[in-house]
Amino acid sequence: MAKILKTYNLSENIEKHLKPVHIHERDVILDVRGLTKFFPIKKGFLKKVVGNVQAVDHIDFFLREGETLGMVGESGCGKTTASRTVIRLYEPTDGAAYFKSSVLSETNEPVIVNLMDLDAEDMKKIRKEMSMIFQDPINSLNPRMSVYDIVAEPLVIHGEVNNKKNEQVVTNLLERVGLRSSHMRRYPHEFSGGQRQRIGIARALALNPKIIFCDEPVSALDVSIQAQTLNLLKDLQADFNLSYVFVAHDLSVVQHISDRVAVMYVGKVAEIADSDELYNNPLHPYTEALMSSVPKPDPKYESKRIHMQGDVADPSNPPSGCYFHPRCQYAEEICKVETPEFRELKTDHFVSCHRAEELDLRGV
Repeated sequence: MAKILKTYNLSENIEKHLKPVHIHERDVILDVRGLTKFFPIKKGFLKKVVGNVQAVDHIDFFLREGETLGMVGESGCGKTTASRTVIRLYEPTDGAAYFKSSVLSETNEPVIVNLMDLDAEDMKKIRKEMSMIFQDPINSLNPRMSVYDIVAEPLVIHGEVNNKKNEQVVTNLLERVGLRSSHMRRYPHEFSGGQRQRIGIARALALNPKIIFCDEPVSALDVSIQAQTLNLLKDLQADFNLSYVFVAHDLSVVQHISDRVAVMYVGKVAEIADSDELYNNPLHPYTEALMSSVPKPDPKYESKRIHMQGDVADPSNPPSGCYFHPRCQYAEEICKVETPEFRELKTDHFVSCHRAEELDLRGV
């Protein structure tokens, strides 16, 4: 049986970031605390570990029922790795992820489990409630499997062997995502990129999950197809009461679909806030720099983009103090030596910056 956390009398020597903070709230479904994923660097004939790539470095965030949490940042900042570590496609180095699960409950009432404590058997059951839409709709679909086999695969893995019932489920899902039932006998190469992504979405919905991790689901699509896919995701969210963790590079896309947004930089979360609040009133200098790069649909507008100096920090050898300080125009001595605390400055507005209270930053 899973390690169900019925009480939270955690010993005092457990670090603060591992304590469940938000999961007690009525509508919070996932509470990630201190999530860490390091990839070892091995060298030599004996493959000796000489260091680590700190892909995700002690991050905290939570997800409410029926909302979309967007995750943005430069390439390599850890957005995708964080998503895959929560769902344990990657095994975590440290941290906890508290989730309200129904499949592990003996009474059908949601119970709180730490996903990082679950064995393989219980984690397989949890995957009924958590699924993923992958970035590349070409490589994420097996070219040797028909659409029916692809969408029905989660059902088969979880013990549903009634082919007639599975065929009805697949038919309903394909029609719901805008495809025809006759498409189920075709193969992925016979579809366009947008249609392939719809097949991936149908597969993610097969087990009626609570949370779907969307790993840049529209970045490989044309702009017009992006809009259709985003609208489809929003419609499905309303119909199935889904919660999304939406990873993307495009700040406009994230603003359109997200209720709250988390900004990541070199494996850490710099800032989290409601979408409108973050875009209009950023508290972290890195967020301000990102917002200045959002294009304005006005030919007369004079761009005031902030050009950050230097390169992105090396996650295998990050700087001391705040990781952003070598590129920050507001950095002071404390930023170079002391890691800023990730704290809530306004209601639901969290930031990791020593000078967040005193800076007057510009949003979009």
